[in-house]
Amino acid sequence: MSRLEGERRLVDGSMIQCVWRGGAQLGEGPLWCPERGEAGQLLFVDILGRILNVHDFASGRTRGWALDEACCWLVSRDDGDGFIAGLASRLVHLRLGDDGPRIAGAWATPEEPAGNRFNDASVDGRGRLWFGSMNDGGEPGRGALYCLEGASLRQVDDGYGVANGPAVSPDGTTLYHSDTAAGIVYAFDLSPRGELSNKREHLRFPGTQGYPDGMTCDAEGGLWVAHWGGGRVSRFRPDGTLDETLILPASRVTSCAFGGPELDQLYITTAAVERDQETLAGGLFRVSPGVRGLASPAFVA
Repeated sequence: MSRLEGERRLVDGSMIQCVWRGGAQLGEGPLWCPERGEAGQLLFVDILGRILNVHDFASGRTRGWALDEACCWLVSRDDGDGFIAGLASRLVHLRLGDDGPRIAGAWATPEEPAGNRFNDASVDGRGRLWFGSMNDGGEPGRGALYCLEGASLRQVDDGYGVANGPAVSPDGTTLYHSDTAAGIVYAFDLSPRGELSNKREHLRFPGTQGYPDGMTCDAEGGLWVAHWGGGRVSRFRPDGTLDETLILPASRVTSCAFGGPELDQLYITTAAVERDQETLAGGLFRVSPGVRGLASPAFVA
């Protein structure tokens, strides 16, 4: 288990571009969609603002649509028919056209305690969807981790303060999942059948560097973790040692995802909530980190 010790290579903040200054209250859920637009688009949400944003790679423009209910994440469907989206209270089939998003149907939704909402998701290489939940009021231990495989839904872990950032290693054998409130990133062994075992602390964050939020893996097995309250994204080697840190001009860093036509751009979402003094808080950032990411697998509907 790492405690943020080891080698660290700082990347000059001037290399990190703010590509959208929209001030998302709680920017989250970046998803690269290579089939959209001329050269691909990045979708991301503002959970508190109830907005779905689309950032176009070729033009650099970002467009947003207001939603009736907060959307916490989206993942692509393998049949090309839009997305499965985690709204605050339910899972839905969502289509996104030129006139904005439209709910086309619903999925089986786990029963959550009153005051809970869904939070963060990822799809593994076999098309299974992993997603977590949290209590909106910050009550500890109310969150859980779920797996949706086709139409089969199951709870696989519980006791989270803020369940966040599922990410799967390139070889598909390790699932990472964080409890932001506890400052811990867990690692699980992931079997080909979707069974989790050997839960262990992979990283523990000191409060001085923020708390682990969303995360993603690169093609070399590095784990990139956003620091909520820490103003940075860190890359960890598979053994948990710290390899690289990206310093951002916004303290509440929420998530990250690889994108761009070559998957060599790291997009980073942030939050402006309670950060009025930070000019770029809530912005969308982009950096070329010198390593490629992995294509986002689609959920097998």
